[in-house]
Amino acid sequence: MSTSPVLTLRDRWSLYLDLIRWNRPQGWLLCLWPVLAALWLASGRLPALDLLLIFTLGTFLMRSAGCAVNDIADREFDRHVKRTAQRPITSGRLSVQEAIAVGLVLALISFVLVLFTNPLTIGLSFGALGVAILYPFTKRFFAMPQAVLGIAFSFGIPMAYAAVQDQVPAQAWWLVVGNIAWVLAYDTEYAMVDRDDDLRIGMRTSAITLGRFDVVGIAVFYALCLACWWWVGQQAGRGLFYQLGLLAAAAQAVWHLVLIRHRDRDGCFRAFRANHWLGMSVWLGVVLDVALQG
Repeated sequence: MSTSPVLTLRDRWSLYLDLIRWNRPQGWLLCLWPVLAALWLASGRLPALDLLLIFTLGTFLMRSAGCAVNDIADREFDRHVKRTAQRPITSGRLSVQEAIAVGLVLALISFVLVLFTNPLTIGLSFGALGVAILYPFTKRFFAMPQAVLGIAFSFGIPMAYAAVQDQVPAQAWWLVVGNIAWVLAYDTEYAMVDRDDDLRIGMRTSAITLGRFDVVGIAVFYALCLACWWWVGQQAGRGLFYQLGLLAAAAQAVWHLVLIRHRDRDGCFRAFRANHWLGMSVWLGVVLDVALQG
């Protein structure tokens, strides 16, 4: 009779790191760049170092907790998708109970960090947690679950404004709309990688909903996000370097459309993985504009 191997502490730690996608930093960077841009835009200068630390660590921790929630919710679906079949929970190497514990610990640490801000930011954090928990389950019934992911990935923006200004002005919400559109663009590229598997198992994604208009839809999402971010720059009084950051982001968006035009998996995955550079370009544009033009 076979017995399950006993995991060493090192083996278990490796599984925890795999659960939170430690070796794939693109995911949390996609969340981080808009939050940092929001901090700089809200401050109009270099943000306070304590807020930089809180939001950088908090973004990483909440995205990691979200990965645990996602894998718990999708464990039965993931076993039928080649790319996800060996994830720790789906493969049986990590129990659901352990994954829940990991997610709770990460979310709790993130909440402790938020307690060092102000009541408005703390209140918004509950909304962020709720949407993060809801998102994985929307893939069962909602035609565009990537929009819900966009909301989850955008909550750090109004929280950043709230932490700096103790209010959430209109420009923050324009930044949110642009970020949701960006998430729709890059996560539709990601969904195109697994479209055949998702169709077979009954998963709902924007790539399936858009069908043959997927590439056009992604182009529209990119255009909308850049238009919103341009308008944010106008409202915030940002200048040349901010516009150059947007120009660099636009050039990358065009390149991504070239990569996905034939809808092959490798091209779509390359486009998705490269999106964090687009976000970094926008953030660098904000940083340079604030530093050099005030």
